[in-house]
Amino acid sequence: MSHVKAPLLLEPADGQGVAPCCPPLAERPMGASEAETAARMFKALGDPVRLRLFSAVASHEGGEACVCDISDVGVSQPTVSHHLKKLKEAGLLTSERRGTWVYYRVEPSVLAAMGKLLTPPATA
Repeated sequence: MSHVKAPLLLEPADGQGVAPCCPPLAERPMGASEAETAARMFKALGDPVRLRLFSAVASHEGGEACVCDISDVGVSQPTVSHHLKKLKEAGLLTSERRGTWVYYRVEPSVLAAMGKLLTPPATA
């Protein structure tokens, strides 16, 4: 499987797990580079077809989906390929070719980082 590092994630210095690139939105104002990184992710998910494809992969049994199983989103197959490419470029999906089919996966660390970014501040 191609393991392209998601641009919204950074590996902690201890090498254990992943950490989001950015603080939770309500923690402090983002710096310019943090905002650019987060914006790439949100821009990729800002298209309804991409959001449907991302959801189809994330919710698919086994955590990965063959492109043949998720192509029914109301657009042509070349358009599906274009949107999957954009999701990969944003670091939201990884893929692996098996024979003639490509299988896509959402890394659990990506979902965790997205959730942390959108986590509200703790109340005392």
